[in-house]
Amino acid sequence: MKTLSPSPLLSARLSISLLVYLFLAAISGRAQSPALGDLFTLTPGSTKAVNALWFENPVSVQFSSTNIVTVADISGPGVITMMHFAYPGSQASATQSITRDLLLLVYYDGSTTPSVQCPLVDFFCDPNGEYSPINTAMLNVNKGFNAYFPMPFRTEAKIVLEYDGTNQPGATLESQMPCYSYVCYRSLDSFPTNAGYFCASWQQQELLLGLNEYVALQATGQGKFVGWNVTVRSPYLSTYPVDENEKFYIDGATNTAIEFQGMEDSFGFSWGFPGAANLFPFTGYFPFHTNGAAAYRFFVQDAISFTNALKVSIGFGDTETGWKASYSQPINALQFSSTVYWYQAQPYVAMPPMPAATNRAPDPIRPFWPPGLGYNSAGDFQAAGGKLADCCGMPGSEQVYSYNNAYSVNWNSNSYTFAGWTNQVFYCRASYTNFTAQINLPAGAAPNGGHLRLYIIDADNFAGGRVETIVVNGQTIGTYQNFQTGEWIDVPITASQAATRAITLQVINARSGSNAVLSILEWIES
Repeated sequence: MKTLSPSPLLSARLSISLLVYLFLAAISGRAQSPALGDLFTLTPGSTKAVNALWFENPVSVQFSSTNIVTVADISGPGVITMMHFAYPGSQASATQSITRDLLLLVYYDGSTTPSVQCPLVDFFCDPNGEYSPINTAMLNVNKGFNAYFPMPFRTEAKIVLEYDGTNQPGATLESQMPCYSYVCYRSLDSFPTNAGYFCASWQQQELLLGLNEYVALQATGQGKFVGWNVTVRSPYLSTYPVDENEKFYIDGATNTAIEFQGMEDSFGFSWGFPGAANLFPFTGYFPFHTNGAAAYRFFVQDAISFTNALKVSIGFGDTETGWKASYSQPINALQFSSTVYWYQAQPYVAMPPMPAATNRAPDPIRPFWPPGLGYNSAGDFQAAGGKLADCCGMPGSEQVYSYNNAYSVNWNSNSYTFAGWTNQVFYCRASYTNFTAQINLPAGAAPNGGHLRLYIIDADNFAGGRVETIVVNGQTIGTYQNFQTGEWIDVPITASQAATRAITLQVINARSGSNAVLSILEWIES
């Protein structure tokens, strides 16, 4: 007999029905029957819905009159079974109008502290509103946002949308916000025994993962972790690692109770994330922003319970010394964001401070300005007469600054690049014999001459210490050794030399068995 497997969409819908039913059945003491098989059973209580945002609703719950809308304020005891928010009336995609400027807040039992505090789009596994459709067992997005987490409450549940961007209440803001919402809930005779309050928290942080772990959740009290969505990206390079581990510390333990050895593995993939989006009911992945990935996982059958505390973090394994060294370097900074979903016994939670709306969007790829250059920014370098900065051998892009893109360096093929020292300047060009470069200037550059500044460092004391000779425009500048802690070399260039629009550089290895290196090249005009 031939059997048919249900489609992923059907599986997701069945999972949603099953999860909601099992919660409701559990709190009424009837969890022994399958969800669909018990659908005909008549149960006490009533299901209701609260509408908001649409023009038929009071103006007080429309963004035409306010930037903070209470879309539902429900008396309990009860349980929210579904939340729906429609895309703006223009039917624009979330990417075009709804980003992290709009927050979703949920308060329980009269608390003034939210138990859910997230950008709306990130709550729905759509970080910064950049990707849809989303199709999961608990949340989905396609011209509207739907959530199916059961959210019980004892006396009150209040759901708020707060826009804290630059637009004022009125027609423009209304056209960019969700145009309609409803919240479905079911009344209960009493607050369920052993039930937890649903919580969700969002945060974002850029850090050196080799020095500090990214902490996605630090909860106290009794509770249960049921899922999260995470993004990781590089603000400087075209790659990001997946070798970091996802760590769960339960009830104050210093050792992990659960540790997924590899980021992609914790979300159901292996050997890196796939080349294209893969969305499943409980796990999924898709590309995020520039140079990044987004993934989600819901822990339904394997929810992580804790009695008094839970810490969830992302970091490298204890024995991963190579990764820690590499991702302690400034060029390898990573930007993480996450939304964590959990239940806990108390109806409120102290959330991490929410960054200002202008700081919640993921950064664009930006030029890396290494601390080793001695300037705080490209602006400071330019103010000092800097026209060209080249971090020789740095991953991504060696040329970190060129005034009007008019200055450049051509390296000969005799050099190779290296980026593996643990110092702040961890990169270089190198050769076992010698290598050359030509610094190219635009017409009219340096009418008063300038300075070629070179930084060399023998960070690993290679072969007992490097010795090298530097030649500029055919003139030997000097032979250098004992530069293990780094040394700047300043070479004045006359106006007549600059007028040729080409400055030549040669770095020669002067010690057998070692090599010649150069880490930073700067051109500064007088």
